[in-house]
Amino acid sequence: MKELTPSTLLAVFTEMFGSGIFWAMVGLAAMITAAYLFVLIRDRKMSMRKFLIAQLSMPFGAIAAVVFVMLMTHSRPADIGGPIDVIVLLGVALAGAVGTAILVYTAQSLLRSARTGH
Repeated sequence: MKELTPSTLLAVFTEMFGSGIFWAMVGLAAMITAAYLFVLIRDRKMSMRKFLIAQLSMPFGAIAAVVFVMLMTHSRPADIGGPIDVIVLLGVALAGAVGTAILVYTAQSLLRSARTGH
C-alpha cells in the first residue's frame, strides 16, 4: 500500500468487516448523524444536562468500539505489536466515544420529546 486513498480505505474496511456489516455501519452512522442534526435544528440549543449524560457514556462507547474491532479482526490485546497499533486503537476508541455521545444525546432528545408530546 503506497498511497492512503479513500478507495484503499474502503477496500480495507470492506475486507476487514465484510461488505454487509460495513455498509450497515455506514448507514447507521448516517441515520444517527441526520437525527442529531434534526435535534440540534429543532431545539435550537444544546441541553447541558443531556450533554453531561452523553459525556458520561463516552468511556463505554470507547471500550465497546475497541472490543468490536478486536472481535471482528480476531485479535487479542497480546497482538498489539507497536506504536501504530496503539494509535489505531486509540482512534477507534475516540470514534466510539464520540459516536456514543452523539447517539445518547440524540436518543435523550428524541425520547423526551416523544414523552412530552413536543
